[in-house]
Amino acid sequence: MRAVGLRGKKKQGRRPRTTDSRHAQPIAANLIAQRPAPTGPNQSWLTDITYLETAEGWLYLAAILDLWSRRIVGWACGPTLHASLVLAALQDALQRRSPPEGLLHHSDRGSQYVDEDYIQALAAAGIVRSMSRAGNCYDNAAMESFWSTLKTDTGLDESIPISRRNTKLAVFDYIETFYNPTRRHSSLGYLSPVAFENQQKLNTIKAA
Repeated sequence: MRAVGLRGKKKQGRRPRTTDSRHAQPIAANLIAQRPAPTGPNQSWLTDITYLETAEGWLYLAAILDLWSRRIVGWACGPTLHASLVLAALQDALQRRSPPEGLLHHSDRGSQYVDEDYIQALAAAGIVRSMSRAGNCYDNAAMESFWSTLKTDTGLDESIPISRRNTKLAVFDYIETFYNPTRRHSSLGYLSPVAFENQQKLNTIKAA
């Protein structure tokens, strides 16, 4: 390999930690396990943060998923883990969906989700907070599944884009032109999130 100028690809030894629960802010109760499965849109939202490697450094991605349809209803990318990242994703979701009061918002115990501005934004929209048990990723399993699906489908877990901008464009293309409108889910009767929501709307109209 040395003779022909090749070298093995090394994985970065240090991975960013997206969840820092070492804070003194109040933790919301874990309400997601107490509620029945959602029967319509904007009843239960899940949210989380992941990281994507680029040649310029890490790009952080916050997303919000509607548990009923598995649709990504809001997302945002940024070079840091500041609370402004999750707030941008929340504002994106609120603008797109205009949810009713009483919507359940479930996250991990990360410091971004107990930020005062974030809590105030939730309260202003009439959204109820819920948080996972300490160190338990299964409480947010649908979000974890989405991260795995995104990275596998896009190949972003294997290749390293040359810039954060290119990575953000890849995320946009995946979520907006493939995952939401096209990618099928076995849990949705092998419909995409958008097709599932449209089918349910049609069923409601026919039943009226």
